[in-house]
Amino acid sequence: MSGQFWVYVVLMAGVTYLIRMLPLVIFKKKIQSRFIKSFLFYMPYAVLTAMTIPAIFTATASVWSAVAGLLVAVILAWREKSLLTVAIFACAAVFVTEWLLKFLNAGL
Repeated sequence: MSGQFWVYVVLMAGVTYLIRMLPLVIFKKKIQSRFIKSFLFYMPYAVLTAMTIPAIFTATASVWSAVAGLLVAVILAWREKSLLTVAIFACAAVFVTEWLLKFLNAGL
């Protein structure tokens, strides 16, 4: 392995450590601000959504199948179904929508 590889590993370890260590150093007292507490509570959800939504629309062959899968996932998640149930039914919705689109396009 080259020396450059180990430089990358050390840099990634350092960045990961800093991200986890800095809040412990900066916030020594309990956070009292409701705004900051709310911000920190919702931040993981916002980041996950920002990373997931674009991937949903580029992972399928059609925007319509992506929309169908997203709608099924949102409805099932809203009804508090398990993650596995949401994922299986969203994938099934994409599969069925893609199949229907191919079927309709072949018939035209």
